[in-house]
Amino acid sequence: MPFLIKKLGIDLGTANTLVFVPNEGVVLNEPSVVAVSVPENRVLAVGNEAKNMVGKTPDSIAAYRPMKDGVIADYRVTEAMLRYFINKALGRWNFFKPEVMISVPAGVTSTERRSVVEAAVKAGARAAYVIKEPILAAIGAGIPIHEATGHMIVDIGGGTTDAAVISLGGIVASTSVKVAGNKIDQAIADYIKKTFNLVIGERTAEEIKIAIGSAVPLEKDEKFEIKGRDFLTGLPRSTSISTNEIVKAIDGELREITKAIKNVLQETPPELASDIIDQGIVMTGGSSLLRNIEELVYRSTGVKAKVAADPLLCVAKGTGIALEHLDVYKRNILAKR
Repeated sequence: MPFLIKKLGIDLGTANTLVFVPNEGVVLNEPSVVAVSVPENRVLAVGNEAKNMVGKTPDSIAAYRPMKDGVIADYRVTEAMLRYFINKALGRWNFFKPEVMISVPAGVTSTERRSVVEAAVKAGARAAYVIKEPILAAIGAGIPIHEATGHMIVDIGGGTTDAAVISLGGIVASTSVKVAGNKIDQAIADYIKKTFNLVIGERTAEEIKIAIGSAVPLEKDEKFEIKGRDFLTGLPRSTSISTNEIVKAIDGELREITKAIKNVLQETPPELASDIIDQGIVMTGGSSLLRNIEELVYRSTGVKAKVAADPLLCVAKGTGIALEHLDVYKRNILAKR
């Protein structure tokens, strides 16, 4: 008899969706992309399969992300995506409707929260709970959030950057800005178009960021060959770009992220601020994997920063731990159906 799953944690991100099963860990990590057939308005593919279609589809198929800036932009497609991920994680033999815990950005409105809960229930959850991302990221990063000590967490995902100071299990000061991985990719694409007259897609921009991107200039500059379409002739062409050019390209976006971190530090009560100087800032989320980002945060705030282990998985792990101990995290649970 296969193990029957009754609880699922879902990190519903703008870029990726992760599903966590208690005792098993992260069972699924796929892009939050859905491919829809335009004439029949039917979902054709979800996740990895759909991401491979981005930028390569004929007019009759649209591949897009139903989550924008961390919140639901297209309700119907999000529901289809959630249903796919829930069913895939549960497997064929599961007849129970699971309890689902979903992460939402710190800045979401009550309407946006409700739409996440409703989408999860319609997609097959028995009950859905939502918790703010910084809390889950902190739990997943192993921070003891119930202590009377201030901890600062910065979660940089695909659509949003959430910065929060947590003490005694609650958020003391927080902000959520809609600048994160996707905007950084966009900035790289815009810079290449402006500087080299070369048009590249979002996937190429992301590859460049991962391969040679850095948050601060490097002494030893690395190069990367980019292939795209010449803006003037319309023909394919390749050129190379260096790390320090990328630093210049994404400077504005990174400045907005550090400004958000500073704003939260300025709102923090002095007692907790001294804890944060001792403990440092913990960074989670996929975009905190950008090289030297902790160095940039230290230079702009004067507070030491460190990237958590497995930053991509922190929120998903947090959903799993919060599900196991629902009673402990009860006051952080925002909406329930």
